[in-house]
Parts: sequence; structure tokens; C-alpha cells
Amino acid sequence: MSSNLSPGIPPGKIVLTYDDYCLLPNDRNRYEILDGDLSVTPAPRVNHQRISRRLLRFLDDHVLANNLGEIFAAPIDVILAPITVVQPDLIFIAHDRAHIITERAIEGAPTLVVEILSPTTQQTDRVTKAQLYAKYGVPQYWLIDPERKVLEAYELSGEQYKLVIRVQDAEVFTPAVFPGLSFQINELWA
Repeated sequence: MSSNLSPGIPPGKIVLTYDDYCLLPNDRNRYEILDGDLSVTPAPRVNHQRISRRLLRFLDDHVLANNLGEIFAAPIDVILAPITVVQPDLIFIAHDRAHIITERAIEGAPTLVVEILSPTTQQTDRVTKAQLYAKYGVPQYWLIDPERKVLEAYELSGEQYKLVIRVQDAEVFTPAVFPGLSFQINELWA
């Protein structure tokens, strides 16, 4: 056997990077790299997008009126590390983190990440992404469950998230990350 043959398939786990991510097709799927592993989900459903749009309006109007920073909506790349590229549903970046906004992406931990759960992403959003967001220092993490009509707000405590508030029905949500903002959670489902 010749010793000058190339090894073919590299041994061990293949870890994808942002460079690999940039080579993925531009189709209707949502691609993310979670600690080197490729995650592919279909485009969000209509109700998911309605909830995202409503929350974006509440947050963006408040952030702009109070000069708090910037709000972004998916699709936009958030590069937490070369092997972790995500596309959260909504992202808030306060002024003190504005330096992470670059021409190609958001490159670092946003102030707040919001994920709207769907049947195909629930496990990933609740476990895998929560662990990654905590690992890379995202201070605030919200999960919105359209099926149960619940919003859960988490705050980074050490290396993991702790639930700060869980709101549902007609309860009023007053997030600490947005001073002066209050809205009834059922406005998201209207």
C-alpha cells in the first residue's frame, strides 16, 4: 500500500465553522451551527411570524423612543464563536454592546435573545441554544410558547439561566431590560 495516499475522511467529529456556514445554500431553510453541528429547520410558520412581528413592534418602538440600542429580527447571523452561528427570532443590543454589530453579522453576545418556539425547534431552543447562549454570555433570554401562550424571561446567573418571570393570559409583562415598557402578554396572540 502506498504511503502517499491522502487519508480521505478525517478521523473524529467534523466541526463546522462560520466559513462552512457561508457555503450553505440560500433556500427557505434556517441554517445554524450549534457548537460545530449543523442545525436545519424549515422556515417559520405564519403564526410564528405574526408573534415575532408584534413583539418586534413593541420592542422597537420602545427602544427607539428611549434611545436604548437596536432591535434586529431574523434572519440575521449572530456569531457567538467560529463554531456557533445562530439566527434568533429577535435580538436586542444595548448601546454598551454596539461594538458587536458589524457589516457581516452580530459578532458577540447580544443583550437579549428571543426565541419563539415551534414544534421543530422547541427542544433545541429550550436546551441546546439556552446552554450555548449562557456559555457565550447572553444576559437575557426569552422563550415564547405560542401553543401555551406563555412568555418566559430568563436571566444569566453564573453559567446558567434562571427563570425571572413567566407570564400568560392577560398578565402584564414589564421587562427589566426595557425600563418603562409594559404590555399585556395576550397582545402577542391577538
